[in-house]
Amino acid sequence: MNGVIIQFFHWYHSGELWKEFSEKVEFLKDLGFTAVWLPPANKCSLGKEGRGYDIYDLYDLGEFDQKGGISTRYGTKDEYLAAIKKAQNAGISVYADIVLNHRMGGDEEEQITVHQVNEENRNEVITDPMEVVANTKFTFPGRQGKYSEFIWDHQCFSGIDIVKKDGKEVKGIFKIHNETGTEWTDSVSHQFGNYDYLMGADVEYRNPHVVQEMKNWIKWYLETTRVDGIRLDALKHISSDFLKEWITYIKTELNPDCYVLGEFWKDEAEKITYFSDEMDDLISCFDAPLHYNLFSASKDGKDYDLSQILKGSFLEKKPVFSVSFVENHDTQQLQALESSVRDWFKPMAYAIILLCEDAYPCVFYPDLFGAEYVDLKDGEEVKIVMPKIEALPKLLKARKQFAYGEQINYFDDPNCIAWIRKGTEENSGCVVIISNSDEGCKEIDLGKENAHSKYIDFLEQRKDEIQTDENGIATFPVNPKSVSVWIKATE
Repeated sequence: MNGVIIQFFHWYHSGELWKEFSEKVEFLKDLGFTAVWLPPANKCSLGKEGRGYDIYDLYDLGEFDQKGGISTRYGTKDEYLAAIKKAQNAGISVYADIVLNHRMGGDEEEQITVHQVNEENRNEVITDPMEVVANTKFTFPGRQGKYSEFIWDHQCFSGIDIVKKDGKEVKGIFKIHNETGTEWTDSVSHQFGNYDYLMGADVEYRNPHVVQEMKNWIKWYLETTRVDGIRLDALKHISSDFLKEWITYIKTELNPDCYVLGEFWKDEAEKITYFSDEMDDLISCFDAPLHYNLFSASKDGKDYDLSQILKGSFLEKKPVFSVSFVENHDTQQLQALESSVRDWFKPMAYAIILLCEDAYPCVFYPDLFGAEYVDLKDGEEVKIVMPKIEALPKLLKARKQFAYGEQINYFDDPNCIAWIRKGTEENSGCVVIISNSDEGCKEIDLGKENAHSKYIDFLEQRKDEIQTDENGIATFPVNPKSVSVWIKATE
């Protein structure tokens, strides 16, 4: 099946997302979407201002009066569950965004022992142990023990970024001394020496009570929401030992068909492959290296060698476990990993991820619907306009109708590449051709079974009609800095 995901949110989305998604389900189904990735549904420390990643209470999906109200930024629990059901009734699988790494917005202070570490090398201790006060107790008073009576305290966390010493607030990275010791876990990324700590109160997965609570929670969550899969945030900061145990629990005890997609953000496919192997192929991963290839191609224009566009990608290494994307909420302009693919190249980038044989593509909300937002950069307000990509609906339909069968690449030129999808008995296939420079063309051999056949550009970038010769060979053109998808003309 030609599955395709939509990331149905972006960082600056104004809210009320569950209702909006419900209204657009049929439209998305018609375009060929088979899955949706929805943002975290949990109550945030910033209440309605939170995007879901400043996680406060995993059991509050917009049900309890906590952090300034009942609803989350995206809506209420009832609206969330209704949106999931509507998607599934339309044949669209739902992947829920899950944040395991940290908690924010603690309810009570505790007196704890910490030492500070160097932010550039978290293994380097820069202070003696010290007594401080920190917001490390989570009692969830608005929920009053419904669904779980578990109280989170400093024994559940390995580090924190804000403490009070002698009544004054101090910011930094502080390793909490608890029953698991005074060292970070080693089974995480070794960026900055050790990348266990990312933000907020960092969850300590060497604590068996925490592990059990997270198993209890995911059981409750999957039974409550009935989602088809989960997208896991910030995996290079989380113990791979815990992850393997927890995902194995999901797959063996709860739902063997639960799709698990992880954000293990590395620009080298070898590192993602190592992580994937370490996880015993229980998890798929986003293809950040391919995203950076697309970003570079959009920046460098005709100086980028298109024949190398898939080189070094996770798609190339482990296609079955790779999810391709052009952009997401972290890479969009003014965000932490800003690496926004330029608009002129986006139709080509989407052609690559939507029409290649092995890719499981994920489309970004603003690229389909557009977006406008304002944020601060270097203290100044900046307005960003993300226009919708006009060719995207047709590229989605091309995937749904023509992107089938074996792929044959013509990646033999730095400025003009093409590939054939040979089709199946039910689907006729297509020829995709891309130029990042001048007008280009490729002589393509479609085989004698396609002799004397007429082809038209499904994207309507070209008005020509191309005819193959007695051997099924023809020269297919493409406009400058453009993409064409040539399909067999129906009589």
